[in-house]
Amino acid sequence: MFSSFLMVGLTTMYDPEAIEGYSTVNYGVGYAGAESALIDEFEKRPDLVLHRTDLDAALRALRDRRVAAVVYVPDTPPDAEEPVMLTLYLIQNDLQSSVINVKLKEVLQGYEEELREVRADRRTSFPIGLNFPESGGGENFFEFVYGLLIPLLVLLPAVVSAALIIDLITEEYQRQTLETLMSTPVTFREMVWGKVAACAILVPVQAGAWLLLLRANGIAVNNAAPILLHVSAGGLFLILVGALVGLHYRERTSAQFIFSTALVVVFLFVLAVPYNPFNLIVRLAVDTASPVHWLVLALVAGATALLGWAATAYARRVGEAAPGTR
Repeated sequence: MFSSFLMVGLTTMYDPEAIEGYSTVNYGVGYAGAESALIDEFEKRPDLVLHRTDLDAALRALRDRRVAAVVYVPDTPPDAEEPVMLTLYLIQNDLQSSVINVKLKEVLQGYEEELREVRADRRTSFPIGLNFPESGGGENFFEFVYGLLIPLLVLLPAVVSAALIIDLITEEYQRQTLETLMSTPVTFREMVWGKVAACAILVPVQAGAWLLLLRANGIAVNNAAPILLHVSAGGLFLILVGALVGLHYRERTSAQFIFSTALVVVFLFVLAVPYNPFNLIVRLAVDTASPVHWLVLALVAGATALLGWAATAYARRVGEAAPGTR
């Protein structure tokens, strides 16, 4: 669920207008200030209900969440020399504000066009008209699905599982349940690798489920098995990094901060490589990847095996130092 939430948030950053289609409710908007053609633009939108009042009352309604936004229009005439400076008030860091912001953008753009027509006699130059062929939007869909959606869907489980392993390890220390766990026949290394295995299994399972759902929705994804192999190897690498960080710091906040910082550095380095994970996933999904992707998989698997040896050695060291562990 958390991976799905992150995916929706990231795709919304790519295309903010995408979230508008999920909104089926009407939003109240407080209108304060002078009469303007903006009122007519609001009347064209059935999903926006305009409430005309003074600014103080409108802001109180916004604080009480009786309206979703407030627009203040100054008494500047449309044909004035100075620009018309509108003021938009929204609730900070609110999901509803993101939706209403997209809806108001269209209304304000319509009002802007009217102001341009009123002030058309001031133009000193005119744009050159370009005749582009008609497009059905298929290019944008292809770019969005194969260039962004599929890589995010299959790579996010690896990132989430890597963050999860930190919680699984550090909470044993913070909740003081490590001694109880070590009273069982399980050794400290086996405990660590058990948690690593649990997180690693989630990666191909969830990524595979995403690929099946895409196929069920009519989106063809080629080379599903190689994609899952790459995701599993990369996911295990990140999980082992998270395990090492969790074993070293043993405190959730510090470990998650260090891991997040290291993850940004690793991603910046990896994305600078031509055959980076995003590039490989896209190439595999559209069946244009060369056999070199097997070499990349072998390199990642080798680095993961080396990291696994380091994690085992460090777990043995930590286990020997902790009282009551084996």
